[in-house]
Amino acid sequence: MLWGGSLGGLEVRQEGETVRVAGRFPYDTRTQLAPGYFETIAHGAFASRVNSDDELHFLSGHDFEKPLASRTAGTLAVREDGDALAFEATVAAHTSWARDFLAAHGAGLIRGLSPGFRVSEGGESATREGTVVHRTITKAELVEVSAVTRAAYPTAQIEARNWSPEQSVVVPTLVSGLHRTLNRWRPA
Repeated sequence: MLWGGSLGGLEVRQEGETVRVAGRFPYDTRTQLAPGYFETIAHGAFASRVNSDDELHFLSGHDFEKPLASRTAGTLAVREDGDALAFEATVAAHTSWARDFLAAHGAGLIRGLSPGFRVSEGGESATREGTVVHRTITKAELVEVSAVTRAAYPTAQIEARNWSPEQSVVVPTLVSGLHRTLNRWRPA
């Protein structure tokens, strides 16, 4: 199953048509996703994909038809940064959805970040105390991170800032192909 959870921060900085987007998703943060339903993504839950050369995408609103950056294109770097999943992307405003994303972010409408992932077998546990359920994800395959208007994890944010080509990030070349979107999706 492909799930979406929210990330920690989204930062966007622009110089000409090139934009640097950075974000952080804090691990070990208990978040209420619905009344009585809480979720925590444990530190290192995404490590297997983060530390591999597998393809990852930065998308607009979990839509694979609206890619903003990818590892294969050399425009996305993802890493574990202390207590958070962190990413940096270079977004060129050459597509209508990239321009729409940048305009919406500039207007203060998109500030959240949400990862799309599949929980690995044995990678979750759940506890129930009365009517309260708490799920902890300890191992999941990260497929993408998305800029969203409303993130399930309020501490996940995006930031955009000016980006100069001389500051570009070197991203490893990928070996494996893309993953298909699966049946179940939980938007952030």
